[in-house]
Amino acid sequence: MKTLSSILLLLLFVPLIMPAPPTQQDSRMPYDYGTDNFEETLFSQDLEDKYLDGKNIKEKETMIIPEEKSLQLQKDERVTPPPLKKENDEMPTCLLCVCLSGSVYCEEVDIDAVPPLPKESAYLYARFNKIKKLTAKDFADIPNLRRLDFTGNLIEDIEDGTFSKLSLLEELTLAENQLLKLPVLPPKLTLFNAKYNKIKSRGIKANTFKKLNHLSFLYLDHNALESVPLNLPESLRVIHLQFNNITSITDDTFCKANDSRYIRDRIEEIRLEGNPIVLGKHPNSFICLKRLPVGSYF
Repeated sequence: MKTLSSILLLLLFVPLIMPAPPTQQDSRMPYDYGTDNFEETLFSQDLEDKYLDGKNIKEKETMIIPEEKSLQLQKDERVTPPPLKKENDEMPTCLLCVCLSGSVYCEEVDIDAVPPLPKESAYLYARFNKIKKLTAKDFADIPNLRRLDFTGNLIEDIEDGTFSKLSLLEELTLAENQLLKLPVLPPKLTLFNAKYNKIKSRGIKANTFKKLNHLSFLYLDHNALESVPLNLPESLRVIHLQFNNITSITDDTFCKANDSRYIRDRIEEIRLEGNPIVLGKHPNSFICLKRLPVGSYF
């Protein structure tokens, strides 16, 4: 009877000490698999993020690099700018100057040479600039010029033949420059003004004025002349020679020593004041004139 009871008790406890059913172990496997999958997902996502971050960084670098280059270029341009062109270079004359009905006004624009002129130009006013030299090329294609005014420049030299083709030129003003000598003058001049220069008598050739039969006004005051220019034309009405270094006058300077009847009736004014000469010592030098020159007689 006891033996039977013991067997029954064993049968009751055996299920309690049996290993866990395989279903529980199987239920843990999907969990492990799921964990591995989650880690792989995190890993792959991390790689993707790093890839995207790297791509973004490269994109940012590619965006920044041109900006740096442009900044560098701008910096280079600021540090080493191209050679500055003069304000007047390659600028049409009628933008730099004022062109109006055949007249060109280039006054106080700091030009250092004669600008290209319209072919129809008749009057050029280039006063108070920095022009140092006049050349034949300056007026080679402008045959209709009638008046040139270069007052207040720095002209030291005028090429031979500069005015040779200007057959219509009537007025030429070269006042307030640095001239030491006079150029060959065109034949139809009625007015020539070269006052306030540094012209000496040796800078004027003997025949400079001889053939200027239309010349009425001659202004050579405030220079360094030692004598009155020779062969002054009969057409002259006004002669200004004041404030030079003129020390002598002959009977043939204004009159004709061998013709006592000769009268120079066109001359209206001769100015000789400010020269180291006493005009009263040369009475025969003015007998052909209707008016005595202005100057010192004592």
